[in-house]
Amino acid sequence: MNLLTVFAHPLPNSYPAAVLECFVAPFRAASHSVEILDLHAENFDPRFTEADHAHFWGGPAPSEIAAMHRRVERADRLAFVFPVYWWGMPALMKGWIERVFTGGWAYQYGKGVEDRGKAPLNALLGNVPTVLIGIGGSSRATYDKYGYAEAMRTQIDVGTFAYCGIKDVQSHLIFDVEGDHNAPKRAEGLELAADIARSFMAPDRVARDAKAEHFKAR
Repeated sequence: MNLLTVFAHPLPNSYPAAVLECFVAPFRAASHSVEILDLHAENFDPRFTEADHAHFWGGPAPSEIAAMHRRVERADRLAFVFPVYWWGMPALMKGWIERVFTGGWAYQYGKGVEDRGKAPLNALLGNVPTVLIGIGGSSRATYDKYGYAEAMRTQIDVGTFAYCGIKDVQSHLIFDVEGDHNAPKRAEGLELAADIARSFMAPDRVARDAKAEHFKAR
């Protein structure tokens, strides 16, 4: 099994980095292939460029984006580990998705650019099992009170991944990680990350359908 984990945090000794290591450790222990795409360490530029715009309208993909496509295509499992900023992904990770999940590769209307706005959507990414682990400073009660977790799942799980064909996606949040008084909860979060990994790589894992679950809950 090939696992590609996309990670976005600037500090290698941060709590999100510890969550990342606890998540990938069970895969390594089981001798699976693990590739970590550390967006900060690789100095990925999240800005949508003129070349990206040209590609959106049918031009060639920028070379660095084509290389990212190949890395995603090699993966049997995808994971995203990130701190929650303003109830969503960091701009760096969102920019990675905006630049990498391109038309003609991740999705397409009809037969191509000329059918955009006229023909039905075709999702082009295979249904690669995908997991997201967001690390939040707020409490579960805060997320529940304002519906932040549901909003994130709608935007990310359904609006981004299922839109491109990845319906087998599930999101997890680790709550209350800030401050010395939350040290026990940080420890629990690390255990949760390892448990998520073991479930995610299990041979008898049951595939999810985030889009169907979304509409069923409405």
